[in-house]
Amino acid sequence: MQSKNLIVSNLKNKKMTKADIVNEIAKNTGIDKATVLKTVESFMDVVKDSLSKNENVYLRGFGSFIVKTRAQKTARNISKNTTIIIPAHSIPAFKPAKTFVIQVRK
Repeated sequence: MQSKNLIVSNLKNKKMTKADIVNEIAKNTGIDKATVLKTVESFMDVVKDSLSKNENVYLRGFGSFIVKTRAQKTARNISKNTTIIIPAHSIPAFKPAKTFVIQVRK
């Protein structure tokens, strides 16, 4: 039972930051970290700009950065006991490619 809890604990603590991504790319390609950082940040800027223009970004074999539209809905503010209307709005989302999902499931 102890080892099962340890495995679950380790899975919760796994994360990768932008700095980790830059370090991995720099190590794998031999390109200096400053150039890799500039490239990664430029990629993120292009994706954000495209999504803000309501243009989806498709990366074959990886996935799609898409804009989803949430419908208008009624919600409750329970502290004030009032009903509020949340207007329709767009949100960014990521939809992984099938090959990506299969690789992660292993």
